[in-house]
Amino acid sequence: MSGSRQRGEARTGWALLTPTLIIVLIVVVAPILWTVLLAFQRVRVIDLRRRGLIGEFTFQNLERVFGSPGFWDTLWTTVAYTVFGVALSIGLGLAAALAVRRPFRGRTFVRASFLLPYIAPVVGATFVWQTMLNPEYGVLNAWGTRFLGWDRPVDFLNEVSGSLFGIPVPTALVTVILFEGWRYFPFAFLFLLARMQALPSDLEEAALVDGATPTQRFRHVVLPQLLPVIAVLTVLRFVLTFTKFDDVYLLTGGGSGTEVVSVRVYDFLTSRGDIGAASAEALVLAVALALFVGVYLRLVRRS
Repeated sequence: MSGSRQRGEARTGWALLTPTLIIVLIVVVAPILWTVLLAFQRVRVIDLRRRGLIGEFTFQNLERVFGSPGFWDTLWTTVAYTVFGVALSIGLGLAAALAVRRPFRGRTFVRASFLLPYIAPVVGATFVWQTMLNPEYGVLNAWGTRFLGWDRPVDFLNEVSGSLFGIPVPTALVTVILFEGWRYFPFAFLFLLARMQALPSDLEEAALVDGATPTQRFRHVVLPQLLPVIAVLTVLRFVLTFTKFDDVYLLTGGGSGTEVVSVRVYDFLTSRGDIGAASAEALVLAVALALFVGVYLRLVRRS
C-alpha cells in the first residue's frame, strides 16, 4: 500500500513538473543547442529557411572569430567594462546602503529615490545621459567650461582618448562604465541593505564599548558579514554585465573604443547577415564567461 502511494505521489509530482520542463526545453535549451549547431555551420540569414537545421559543418566560423581584426581588443574591452562596472556598482550600492542604514527624517524617500536609475527605462536613461554629456548644449560641459576651467567641451561619448590630470584615459569607455555603475548600483543596494538590516546589533555595540571608531567597526564587524552577499552580487553582476548590449549600444553604438562582444555579435548578424559567425561569437562569449566565473568561484572558495 505504501509503495503504490509513493508511486502515485511520484506520478503527481512529474505531472506538475512536466509543463515547466517543456517550457524550459523550448524556451531555453532548444535555442542554446541551435546556436551551438549554427556556430559550426556555414550559413547566412538569407539561407537559413532553405537549409533548415542541419547544413554544411565547418570550423571556419571559429577561425574567422579568432582571426578577425579587433576580436581580442573587443574581448579585453568587454573584460574591462565588466570588471570596473561591477566594482563601481557594488561600491556605490554599499555606500548608499551605509548612508541610509540608520533612521533619519525622510529616509523612506531617500531609499525610494535610490531605486530610480534601476527602474527607469533604459532608453530614457541613455537619452538623459546623451543630453547631459552633449558637447554643444550639455549641462556637464557648460559647468566644466564655466566653473572647472576646461579649455574646450569634451565629447564624452565619441572621444576615444582624453587626459585627466595629464593621464591618458579612454573617455568613451570610462563614460559607459560610469553609466553602468550608476544604473545598476540599486541592485547591489537592495541586497546589501537587506543584509545590513539583519546584522546582530550586539557585535557593534560591543565594539563601540571597546572604543572602536566607525571605520574600525565597519572594517572588522560589518564588512566580514557582508562578504558572502558581495560574493553573490559579484557573480550575478558579472554575468549580466559581461553580456550587456543595450546600454553600450544606445549610448555609443559600440564606437569610440566601447565595442563589447555582444555588440560585435549584433554587428555580425545585422550588417553582415552571417548567422554562423554571429553564433560562433556568441559561443566564444559564453565559454569566456564560464571561464571567468569559474576562476572567480574557485578563488572565493579558497578564501
